[in-house]
Amino acid sequence: MTNFMPPAAIFIIGALFVPLIKGKLKSAFMLLLPVIAFATLVKMPEGNYWTLNFLDYNIIFGRVDRLSMVFGYIFTIISFIGILFALKVEDDLQHVSALLYAGGALGVTFAGDFISLYIFWELLAISSTFLILARRTKQSQAAAFRYILVHVFGGLCLLAGIVIYIQNSGTAEFSYIGLSGTGSYLIFIGIALNAAIPPLHPWLQDAYPEATVTGAVFMSALTTKSAVYLMVRTFPGTELLIWLGAIMTAIPIFYAVLENDIRRVLSYSLINQVGFMMCGIGIGTQLAINGTVSHAFCHILYKALLFMSTGSVLYMTGKIRCTDLGGLYKTMPLTCLFCMIGAASISAFPLFSGFVSKSMIISAAAYGKMTIIWLILQFASAGVFHHAGIKVPFFTFFSEDSGIRTKEPPLNMLLAMGIAAFFCIAIAVFPAPLYNILPYPVDYVPYTGAHVVGQLQLLMFGALAFCLLILSGYYPAELRAVNLDTDWFYRKGGRLFYYIMDKILNGLNSVSEKVFVGGLAGYLGRISRDGPVRAALLAMVPAWVISGKAGEKLDQKKTFLRMAIETGTSPVGINAAWATIFLVLVYLLV
Repeated sequence: MTNFMPPAAIFIIGALFVPLIKGKLKSAFMLLLPVIAFATLVKMPEGNYWTLNFLDYNIIFGRVDRLSMVFGYIFTIISFIGILFALKVEDDLQHVSALLYAGGALGVTFAGDFISLYIFWELLAISSTFLILARRTKQSQAAAFRYILVHVFGGLCLLAGIVIYIQNSGTAEFSYIGLSGTGSYLIFIGIALNAAIPPLHPWLQDAYPEATVTGAVFMSALTTKSAVYLMVRTFPGTELLIWLGAIMTAIPIFYAVLENDIRRVLSYSLINQVGFMMCGIGIGTQLAINGTVSHAFCHILYKALLFMSTGSVLYMTGKIRCTDLGGLYKTMPLTCLFCMIGAASISAFPLFSGFVSKSMIISAAAYGKMTIIWLILQFASAGVFHHAGIKVPFFTFFSEDSGIRTKEPPLNMLLAMGIAAFFCIAIAVFPAPLYNILPYPVDYVPYTGAHVVGQLQLLMFGALAFCLLILSGYYPAELRAVNLDTDWFYRKGGRLFYYIMDKILNGLNSVSEKVFVGGLAGYLGRISRDGPVRAALLAMVPAWVISGKAGEKLDQKKTFLRMAIETGTSPVGINAAWATIFLVLVYLLV
């Protein structure tokens, strides 16, 4: 087993060779990397592999169990789809960043210790930043800077928590932690930020829409789902996550309805879906954990499909706002079809993947007699159908004809969307293969009469509400505006902090410069230039008197002093004393 290379290393090392390869060979090489990684995963039995000793700590690069394997499978599958989607993009920056990003996600998934986990965690943040910068616009550059600053903060919280945890436990290995001390809370905050748990979520809808067309596909799949994996691993059954997850499912609905940018709508719906997963982790039962893991698996596929379909529209038209699009089903029928499959999947329609995964989490809340949570999740299910299931395909492809006439995207993009769409339907029709690889045995049956009818009723009432709002004119207008979120606090707070620090610290610098550089140092400089001997010798008179020199000896000293002043010379000892005094003063002032 150890003769194989770790899946993360396959992507990371492979990324280094991408700029050196040209033409079709580069495409084949990049597609081969996830295939090799997947084949490696299939041959990996449970256990710990690729371990080494570092500073008396065991570094584990390959902790293989049922939980890590599920995420390993889906990360390699979506990497293959994402690379296929990006083949026509001739930008090594994007390709290298995407491969490093996938390698970081796999590194996090199979890390068995906090040291390697933190290294791969930071690789996730750095590599994904370049997928935003690669768009090369002023807006993407600003979003990338905000993105990396937020994730640096999260990484520092995680690092501080890890240091405290290792200090208290004496080991770098981790599994279940729970909220039980300062270290665990800091680790929780570091993971929660990557999971986009409110109020730490605004980085997601700020950054993802500014990423490149292909970069957004990878970003929608890896960062938040890596955080979901870590939450399942370290904080299952944490009651706080139940309420945070429920809030997370509900709040983004209102923002998504108001948003004009299609990819920003999808970003809010991504937060909504991760909220279901957080809620399932908080419930912590076997059914809830299975539901969370399976929903993460399905979500990666259908969310990537939605980002690919809308990204294809952006790629072909250069437009992505609801107010600029419409009528594209005429010239992009396949892209429209794939978008609708993704929309049906995220809405949990029967025979689409979301139906066989999301319902497990809602059922777990019902079995736990969590009435309020169950109601919130049902409301959120209707809400996501409203904005991601209807709004996205409607305003992109079916609303008032925008007059745009284009064609389908390149074949590689259509193939990537086709593969993702196939999985969205296949998993729903035959859920057994997915259920068989989940962490716990599954005895859940999704297709019961009550469940199918209840879900269809919920969805139909959501569709009715959308139609009535549109026809009555009460549906919120699609405006070219920026909707304020909790990022307002750190954007404005950051400017205020900068202003205060500028006034206080630069003010102190200015005063110090005037007093010590322009004042005292300037005065000492003038003395050194105009009369250092005169000043030094005059300063010695009190010392001579105190030392007891009197009579003839004092007269001799005074005569010597007078001659020295008149000639501008002095003994070496006096010059040395003056230099020593000057150096002491400089040391004290600096």
